Amino acid sequence: MPSFPDLLPARPTSGRAGRRPAPASRAGRLAGAPSPLAGTVSLLAGTPSLLARTPSLLAGTLSLLVVLAALAGCSPKRTDTKPDDGTPASGQAGPDVAVGTSEHTMTVDGRDRTYRLYRPASADLSGPVPLVIMLHGAAGTGSQAEEAYGWTGQADRDGFVVAFPDGLNRAWAVGPECCGAPAREGVDDVGFITDLVAEIGRALPVDPARTYVTGISNGGLLAYRLACDTRIFAAVGAVATTLTGQCPDPAPVSVLHIHGQQDKTMPYGGGPGRRDNDGTGRNPVHIDGPPIPELAARWRAVDDCDAPTVSTDGPVTRSTATCSQGRAVELITIAGAGHQWPGGEPNPPLAEKLLHLDPPATALNATDTIWRFFSAHPKPPGG
Repeated sequence: MPSFPDLLPARPTSGRAGRRPAPASRAGRLAGAPSPLAGTVSLLAGTPSLLARTPSLLAGTLSLLVVLAALAGCSPKRTDTKPDDGTPASGQAGPDVAVGTSEHTMTVDGRDRTYRLYRPASADLSGPVPLVIMLHGAAGTGSQAEEAYGWTGQADRDGFVVAFPDGLNRAWAVGPECCGAPAREGVDDVGFITDLVAEIGRALPVDPARTYVTGISNGGLLAYRLACDTRIFAAVGAVATTLTGQCPDPAPVSVLHIHGQQDKTMPYGGGPGRRDNDGTGRNPVHIDGPPIPELAARWRAVDDCDAPTVSTDGPVTRSTATCSQGRAVELITIAGAGHQWPGGEPNPPLAEKLLHLDPPATALNATDTIWRFFSAHPKPPGG
């Protein structure tokens, strides 16, 4: 099986079910005192709608804060509904999993971890249902991701369940140098997501062959980390992100990667981005990934793919490869686009200007595109 190069020191694994054994050379868990995430704007700009709602982070005049506060009104929260009367024939759905969005807390490694779970009325729980894990970017939350990227509407249309977990201090740890307080404290986010999938599977009849993960920016880094360290997911949808850390023997998995060519936070050509601080300080951020076309080529090698076919439609270029056992690797490049979720909610104009946020591309709806890719690529039998 082809190996990915060591881009950062590897993160530890904990031996949870569904996780792959770590190489013996991997370092142990980092230790550190808990600390709130400071300097949010200095982290990755993977969550523009949330950053726009936090004007207190901007140092400036009172009048500027007032203007930003006026611009950054929060969207109405989705309210939970009562569970429907029909318990699925399998009897697996617990009474706390309502139709709509429900909020949950679980304990992982002595820490309270939270997530939102959306169960659409269209999901047929009389049999196995697909599950999507949506990982927010740095400075984001599960609630922000639910509001900004359109996954609940997609779930309504297509009848799958989607979870929106929260990173501690609004970030995810993918190694000792990224990202933020979770990286400094050695938080086991791969373990959290592994346990999260298991917990949801105890409450709902989740189909293991149709369990998927997607993420933007720091969340996309974790999605790739999960592809390297576990065998849980049938496919990965990565947006405005890259791969860091060791990935010496990944299991085959279908991969869709969406990236703007003008992304300065996770550069399309690889290397550190504009938020990089060399992995130092209270909020370490060091991301030195390969060029994105090279990353796609590595996954094609892992998945035993044919040579890709390339097509261009306006600013959107697709490089698509069919692979062994029905898997696929696809790279979608958007000319002129930056660090953003294509088709996501737009940023307030003044906040976009002051915080140097990239506007969402309109040439592609990333959520619909990712779901179509997911639904076409379940795990093969025995895979």
